[in-house]
Amino acid sequence: MAKKSTYVLSIDQGTTSSRGVIFDKNYEIVSIGQKEFTQFFPDSGWVEHDPEEIWMSTLESCHSALKESKIDPSQIRAVGITNQRETTVVWDKDTGKPIYNAIVWQDRRTSDQCQNLKDLGHESLVNEKTGLLLDPYFCATKIAWILDNVSGARQKANEGQLLFGTIDCFLMWRLSNQQIHSTDATNACRTMLYNIHDGCWDEDLLKLFNIPSSMLPKVCDNAADFGKVDESIFGSEIPITASIGDQPSALVGQACFQPGMVKSTYGTGCFVLINTGYQPVKSNNKLLTTLAFQVNGKTCYALEGSIFVAGAAVQWLRDGLKFIESAQESESLAMQADDSQDVYLVPAFVGLGAPYWDPDCRGALFGMTRNTGPAEITKATLESVCYQTSDLLSAIAKDLGEGKLSAIRVDGGMAASNWTMQMLSDLVELPVDRPKNLETTALGAAYLAGMQIGFYPSMSDFSDSWQSDSQFNSKMTSDSRERKLAGWKDAVKRTLSNN
Repeated sequence: MAKKSTYVLSIDQGTTSSRGVIFDKNYEIVSIGQKEFTQFFPDSGWVEHDPEEIWMSTLESCHSALKESKIDPSQIRAVGITNQRETTVVWDKDTGKPIYNAIVWQDRRTSDQCQNLKDLGHESLVNEKTGLLLDPYFCATKIAWILDNVSGARQKANEGQLLFGTIDCFLMWRLSNQQIHSTDATNACRTMLYNIHDGCWDEDLLKLFNIPSSMLPKVCDNAADFGKVDESIFGSEIPITASIGDQPSALVGQACFQPGMVKSTYGTGCFVLINTGYQPVKSNNKLLTTLAFQVNGKTCYALEGSIFVAGAAVQWLRDGLKFIESAQESESLAMQADDSQDVYLVPAFVGLGAPYWDPDCRGALFGMTRNTGPAEITKATLESVCYQTSDLLSAIAKDLGEGKLSAIRVDGGMAASNWTMQMLSDLVELPVDRPKNLETTALGAAYLAGMQIGFYPSMSDFSDSWQSDSQFNSKMTSDSRERKLAGWKDAVKRTLSNN
């Protein structure tokens, strides 16, 4: 009897949808299941998800992938999880039920609390220990908000009855039938409670944000034996051997294992990470010092720039303005725009991230004339992502001061747009490499899960397998580039809330 082929399942839990992606021995995708879920906006700048809907969408997408592939669950050797980072869930230890909706990474409700802590002089302590800035983006103030605003929550937390987790942690709790309360270092380091130098939860930060240590999960390497998916979930008991935040996962999936290698992911937001090696680099230009990955107890660091709105702006064109019926239509509509119009969209729908860190500014359009229409606004929307990436790469160059970057590897939904990637290369004056496999976030988690059990080879062998599909090179004149970037900087300056 022929031996059955075996596979790895990657659970890619993102901001707008959950996906199950099955990979074979050659890193090829066998099948994908995907399920969108509801976005809740209960107040200005607030963004929430229903954790139960996230859980059900995760189950549905995985079952869909299994059904499409016709693979028996016993053929899945390992599960890897990657997730939207910073999104915060608090649940009852006994019932397993969330006590409030998940507060999403985009949410800005705690901006006043963060400002108060800044005014009291605490940001330097936070930055020194975590590599982060005091911002609503991260988990600590979200946890505190839930404890202080849900009836009885603070008391239950103090009595050890509540658990906190980022989405990876919540999913492992559910997948294991409440046997696993763990996370990984790349997710832990985004909570604003984790000391990235000592590799542990920090008592000073727990005290600062008034969060009981009993709520916190165990922190593991990205490739580790976390536990097992309960047999009742998929019909077979499967080891969970990797967990990694979505952006570090894309860095791994792009095989950016050497210092100086850069990737930029274009999903709901845009996130640029540069591998800085095994020593953390402090940013003087409002970037974040964060973890790239942690394997075999060894931590590799990165500098990161976070853009809150990228693909989300295209969703706005589709769902809000009704300019397009699908995201794919944005490219052809942008190509119809009048090039003589310099229209700028600053997509600060939930404030601006790096390098501005202004939670209170809001989106704005500049340069419109009577002839401005859907094509020009769509073009400005796609260009805004490229301008923001340019801002991040400029900040990285200033921090590292080691000459020009050699290239940037791109992935995510917007990376499929040739027009957008060409504009990106034009503005940043760098080669833009798009890989054959755009599913790099799911691939990163799958690779680490497979590596942990010996299903996949070493990092150097995996790096050799990376293949480019297209490279985009700058064609724009220096005068045009300088004019467009100057217009963008002026638009941002006019949008910032402290002006």
